Amino acid sequence: MSTPTAMLVMLIGASVLASVVLRAGCKRLGLPPLAGFILFGLLLRSLDARWPYLSTEIMQMFTLLGSLGIIALLFEVGLQSHPRALAAKLPSATLIWICGVSTALVGGFVTSHWLLQLDLVPSMVIAVALTATSVGVALAAWQEHGLLQSDDAEVLIDVAELDDISGVALMAMLLAVLPALLAGNGGMAAVLGQSLLLFMVKFSSFVLFCLLLAYFVERPLTHWSQRLDAPPQRMLLVAGVGFLIAAFAEHLGFSLAIGALFAGLVFSDDPDAVRTEASFQDLSALFTPFFFIGIGLHINPAVLLDGLQLGVVLLLVAIAVKVLGHGLPAAWLRGRNSGLLLGVSMIPRAEIAMVILYQAQKLGPHVVPQPVYAAMVMVTLATSTLTPLLLEPLLRRLTLSPTPARE
Repeated sequence: MSTPTAMLVMLIGASVLASVVLRAGCKRLGLPPLAGFILFGLLLRSLDARWPYLSTEIMQMFTLLGSLGIIALLFEVGLQSHPRALAAKLPSATLIWICGVSTALVGGFVTSHWLLQLDLVPSMVIAVALTATSVGVALAAWQEHGLLQSDDAEVLIDVAELDDISGVALMAMLLAVLPALLAGNGGMAAVLGQSLLLFMVKFSSFVLFCLLLAYFVERPLTHWSQRLDAPPQRMLLVAGVGFLIAAFAEHLGFSLAIGALFAGLVFSDDPDAVRTEASFQDLSALFTPFFFIGIGLHINPAVLLDGLQLGVVLLLVAIAVKVLGHGLPAAWLRGRNSGLLLGVSMIPRAEIAMVILYQAQKLGPHVVPQPVYAAMVMVTLATSTLTPLLLEPLLRRLTLSPTPARE
């Protein structure tokens, strides 16, 4: 009879092997790997309903591995999002970005709270999650058609990066005010005002801390790491600092995701640090699947049907707010064809949307009820699967003028 430790090691080994097979299989099918990871987690949970084996210790370990996956995922996002480049993108992408985020917030909240009659807090969580974009799903189709260096592809990448950064920032603000909203005491406006003020003070202090690290500590640390004998040591040093910053953010009351994102931003402007990205991808490939597997593990199979109706409505809204919110201003600025392409390409919700749901869900079922969680997972799977199918005929039919490669 196997011990709990043996069962845990067996499940981790099976998950690692499954992630390799699922990543290759999904790539061959043109699907995002996260879809396979989530479904694998749901399979593990379904098997547990028939033959119980997921003990409290095993679930705690998968939660820990999922947290490491969040750090790896958001650290990589930050490492690829250079602050100076993001600032330079604001003049050309601001209108499309603001319209898209505003439409997603309003459309998601109105649909959830008034149409679906969900409580205030879950509706706010859904609205924030719908603002994010997973542009990698769409870019694969653009690359297949040789259009990744076009003007429209450049705008798409710029707006999607701003979407993800603003999505994480909105998540931080939401998590800051949720305790006051859940308390429901009198003087709600004053309590929310105090919560937001405290958040701004703490967040500004954390940003200042990261800026000081970036300007005075990061480069000497990275240059010192070059003296180490084995090449992986530099990557491990950068990753270790990233883990510490993520933990510090969690200690301040933000989240590991916020800390990991800013940790990546700290190193993103240093070419020597960015060279570690290739090595870090191996670490990310190990841990990131556990985040999505954990999402599947946290879905109760018994509530899947309850979340189906919610999922269909939220899926339609998720498609509409991106096509309209990003597509219309893009059409006004760049023409109808470009607007349609950009709007459809912004439809996928994957990594950042699930991070937002996962972080909020940890506060309890009253924040993200199981049917809502299942419905948003369905939105993630459906938008990530449908977008390449919708883009294929558009990219074949429309001709874009190529531009020089991005710097």
